[in-house]
Amino acid sequence: MTIKDIAELCGVGTGTVSRALNNDPRVKKETRERILSVVKKHNFIPNSSARNLKLMDTNTVGLLCMGINNPFFQSMFHPMESELEKLGYSAFFMEVGVDEDEGEAALKLIHEKNIKGIIFLGGMMKDPDVVLRHVTVPYILCSVGIDMSSTPDCIAISVDDEKESEKAVSYLIKEGHERIAIIAGRKDDKAVGALRLSGYKKALEKHGIKYDPKLVFHMEDGIPDFSAENGYKTMKKVIKKCPDITAVFAISDVTALGAYKAIYEAGLRIPEDISVVGFDGIEYSKYLHPPLTTMVQPTDEMIHEATENIDLAIKGEGKAKMIYVGAKLVKRDSVKKERENGTKVKHTS
Repeated sequence: MTIKDIAELCGVGTGTVSRALNNDPRVKKETRERILSVVKKHNFIPNSSARNLKLMDTNTVGLLCMGINNPFFQSMFHPMESELEKLGYSAFFMEVGVDEDEGEAALKLIHEKNIKGIIFLGGMMKDPDVVLRHVTVPYILCSVGIDMSSTPDCIAISVDDEKESEKAVSYLIKEGHERIAIIAGRKDDKAVGALRLSGYKKALEKHGIKYDPKLVFHMEDGIPDFSAENGYKTMKKVIKKCPDITAVFAISDVTALGAYKAIYEAGLRIPEDISVVGFDGIEYSKYLHPPLTTMVQPTDEMIHEATENIDLAIKGEGKAKMIYVGAKLVKRDSVKKERENGTKVKHTS
């Protein structure tokens, strides 16, 4: 018996069997019990390697996620696993801490698991070539922030952060907003944060609005970036220093969630006093009050590109390239029309 045989008998994927044998809490109780019953019945004994289970088949793709607590990435785990299984692979998830080196994490995964390839999901790499120079299996980057001056020698999949941020801010401007603040990335962020800030600047320039650096508020150090806490504390600064703004562009939906709290605590209303636009399109953004206007990243398309291209790379058919997927502006109730035909719109309380 192999792990594949167990998976087929239970009607699940090999990755699910692996997690059940490792007591992974993501496996439903009834599914785990069904798998363990089959394992016991057939006297299946998995091989071990170091402290971890080493899968008996070799068609395993490692998913290394930096930002595992981000709902945007969480929504991609199971669909990505399903797509890999359709291609004949099992998936093994591994979290990478914000202070960990992605390259070292990849080497650990290679040594402890019998993997064919790696999909890096999330996080930021200032110098991909240096970080990944010792990775000995095919890999791709999916929604990984890359230093703007770096060109990775691999397959990388992402939205065009600059272009899509320009769209988001242009929408605010077309709705009559001119005093638009931005909750940007950290000051030293040369990847996603820098690109979305650049898109903000381009939108202002395109519509003839003078760029005001005083309206740029970088996320704070010492707090996880792209987090609700950082959005909350940064938005408090925005309200205190720029009480005349009519809108704010938060470069992630989770950050926008924190901004909502700061706005309400200040006794202000959304969108009557401050309009808010986010970025990512995470599921709960539509359940905020009011529902958040946001740039929705096409996770289905990203997952398809990631799984198809890691398959090609494993087969030796992949070529280094940057794959951009398009985001979509979803208009909800967090933005009000500030001006119409040059005249300020009157709003009743």
